[in-house]
Amino acid sequence: MNTQLKKGILELCVLAVLDKKDCYGYELVNEISKDIEISDGTIYPILRRLNKEGYFTTYLQESTEGPPRKYYKLTDLGKETREKLTQEWETFVERVNNILKEADSND
Repeated sequence: MNTQLKKGILELCVLAVLDKKDCYGYELVNEISKDIEISDGTIYPILRRLNKEGYFTTYLQESTEGPPRKYYKLTDLGKETREKLTQEWETFVERVNNILKEADSND
């Protein structure tokens, strides 16, 4: 997938996963990587920015596999933003699909 296209939608993917459950960073990477190939280095800057914008809070939880993990929990603002971005994405996809269908019908 085109890198620029992927970067633009990762924010929504992060918010969508966190809307289902609280996650720590590596877990979040694994969840998103099930469908979109990404690396840790891609997610952490997004997490820092979204945290500064108030879309989620963080808390530490002890881990049996090492140091405590930092979990991300979606705030009400984060949920509202996820809903808004989802609507924008669905509208965008619909419009792109319309353009592609029109182009295909002209061939």
